[in-house]
Amino acid sequence: MIRYIRRAAWLCCALLVALLVNAARLQVVQSDALGKSPANRRSDIARYAEPRGNIIVGGRSVTGSKDTGQQLRFERTYPEGPLYAPVTGFSSQTYGTTLIENAQDRALAGTDPLLRAIPLWHDISRGRPPGGDVITTIEPSMQRAAFAGLGGKRGAVAALEPSTGRILALVSSPSYDPGVLSGTGTAVTAAWDRLQSAATRPLVNRAIRQTYPPGSAFKIVTAAAALDAGVVTDVDAPLGTPDPFLLPGTRTRLPNAVRGCGDTSLAHALQWSCNTVMADVGARVGLTGILATVRAFGFNDRDLHIPSAVTPSNFDTRMSPDQLALSSIGQFNTTATPLQMAMVAAAVAHGGEVMRPHLVDRVVARGTRAISRTHPMPYQRAMKPTTARRLQELMVRVVEDGTGANAAIPGALVGGKTGTAQHGLDNSGTPYAWFISWAQREDAFQPAVAVAVVVEDAEAVRGHISGGGSAAPIARAVMEAALRK
Repeated sequence: MIRYIRRAAWLCCALLVALLVNAARLQVVQSDALGKSPANRRSDIARYAEPRGNIIVGGRSVTGSKDTGQQLRFERTYPEGPLYAPVTGFSSQTYGTTLIENAQDRALAGTDPLLRAIPLWHDISRGRPPGGDVITTIEPSMQRAAFAGLGGKRGAVAALEPSTGRILALVSSPSYDPGVLSGTGTAVTAAWDRLQSAATRPLVNRAIRQTYPPGSAFKIVTAAAALDAGVVTDVDAPLGTPDPFLLPGTRTRLPNAVRGCGDTSLAHALQWSCNTVMADVGARVGLTGILATVRAFGFNDRDLHIPSAVTPSNFDTRMSPDQLALSSIGQFNTTATPLQMAMVAAAVAHGGEVMRPHLVDRVVARGTRAISRTHPMPYQRAMKPTTARRLQELMVRVVEDGTGANAAIPGALVGGKTGTAQHGLDNSGTPYAWFISWAQREDAFQPAVAVAVVVEDAEAVRGHISGGGSAAPIARAVMEAALRK
């Protein structure tokens, strides 16, 4: 009898050891793999068990959460979806997150350790704190002005506060309603397929993720390089550039779209957008000098985040003299995001210094306790202060008596630069209309806003497209909204 009891005891011991070994294998060896398995929904269930924190614009939430009663309980809602989609992005139970929803996901989902008011409390209670709220820098009146100005046309608007780098408006058009992607099921899948296949590409954030040839709006960068390098010392002195201008090392003649560009000055060339003069000036500065300036403005920077990643604007580092001349007027391979061109205008308005652009002012725990805050920070110095003052004067001439007259605002000082960017094979595409500008109240000591607008008006008559006609009125509406604050 004792022998059978002993055998049973040994069997129980063996089973216990096997149980412990298997538990150790699951908990230690395979825990990561099991946790990441698509079949394991515990993390998704936990993620959506509580409402996300909100994204705040102008003191009001532009997001919400809806209790569906389903296994993935809370879905994201966007009361004014298309208006703020280029800012919020989407939070989808099927397709993940984008833009602020992605960059601030840990705070919004309540998994950021900084949200814990009492250390270790939520570890002990196996809970998590409520999601934090993300306070943006967007000004609602400016966002609405930009959105209405584009009116559904393809294009984008970016507006900055030059002295701080706060992003005041960020619009991409046409937009979409992020709420249609929030949940799961066939309706969400169908909405995703529809948005992905749309010819207008509404999911592309044109303000920060799409680059365009900047056309003549880029001439501000070339002028800054020329003044800083001393290639031009008197902005009103004739530079001796013929019209048309023979591109260096070639037999190709570069013409102008306007008259009066022969042997004229830098001031006149900017005021009436003379290609010949600015191409000649860029060639005289040389590749090294131009590269130093474009990099200081932010071109070719692959690490710019606002906090979402910004597609780098491009200026080639290896070019022949004729290619450099074309790049100096915003052609050849030069491309820029609307945010980058707003940074160009902001640098001129802020005495030559570019402030780091940012879209999030602070993140707060539920209530008012701030867990992070974005302080204004210098990004780079793009030009000397004296150069910036000269360019401010020249940009004001463009608006007061030049190609940018449609941006003028009574009672305000406005500087601008137009651009009509050709593109496509043999420039066969419908041109893009650009306008970059800044505005200052007469009683203020510094500009309040810098704006960049690009319009892809594929429906327009080719000859009717111009930066001054298509984009400047939109910039003016955004600047007026800024000056009314």
